[in-house]
Order: sequence, then C-alpha cells, then structure tokens
Amino acid sequence: MTWNEWEQAKAEAAEKHAARTRLNQLPTSTGGSSKGDLVVHQDDLGAVGHDAFVLHGHLGKQADIAGAGMSKNGAGSTMQAAAALKSHHFATGPVMESAVELWTTRTKSLLQACAHISNHLDFTKKSHAKDDELIAAELRGRDGSAAPVSRLNEYFK
Repeated sequence: MTWNEWEQAKAEAAEKHAARTRLNQLPTSTGGSSKGDLVVHQDDLGAVGHDAFVLHGHLGKQADIAGAGMSKNGAGSTMQAAAALKSHHFATGPVMESAVELWTTRTKSLLQACAHISNHLDFTKKSHAKDDELIAAELRGRDGSAAPVSRLNEYFK
C-alpha cells in the first residue's frame, strides 16, 4: 500500500465514523500480567532452539543408513546389499534402493527443518530484542517516560 492509498483509507474511515483502533493497556501499577497474553521468554526460545540443534547433531550422525558401512566405491552396506540382490534379479533389490533413497531424502528434510528452527529462533530472539529497544526509544515522552496510550491513539485518528 502506498502512502497516498493509506492516507485515503484513513480519510474514508474518518468520514464513515468507523470504529477506530484502540490500544488497551493494563494499569502500570500492576506491572502487567501474562494472563490471556501470548508470552515467550528468551529462555523458552533458547531451549527450543537448543533442542533443535541437539536433534540435528544426533540425527545427522545416527540416521545415515545410506553411508553406514561405506565401501571404497562410496556405497553404504544397505546399498551394497540392494545392488547384490538386484544383480541376482531379486525384486527386493530395487525396492531396498528406493527405501534408502526415500529415507535419505526424508532425513535431509528433517535435518534442514531442525537447522531452520534452531537458526530462526536465534535470529528471532536477536531481532525482537533490537525491535523492542527501537520501539521503546521511539515511544518516549520528552521527559523519558513511556508515551501514554491516549497519545498513541491520536496517531490513529
């Protein structure tokens, strides 16, 4: 949405006397409450990210059936068995090859997901901390106190 479209939308809403955006706030004396609010603490994110990192490490080491017992040709023991069965015209050979390829593909997908979760949570934690600092700095009164909701509501009229 361009700035002009935004201004036009605001003007139309004001003309129609539509409901306005209203920010709610808990009394500052209570220090806030997490009841009913979505709250994620830095420690929570860190624990999930750490678990994803640990799972990535264990899965990468223990789920490699394609490379287990690797020969000089680079084929794992399961693929060697599949090749031997295939060379003797057993139907199990191609099916075993297919199973190893599918397992490898799914394992790589899971490894990527674990890495994505771990990296994304690390990034999110840092990004939101910077965002919070920036917002807090921008929403200060002249005396350094937080801007009241009534003042913020003026921006939406």
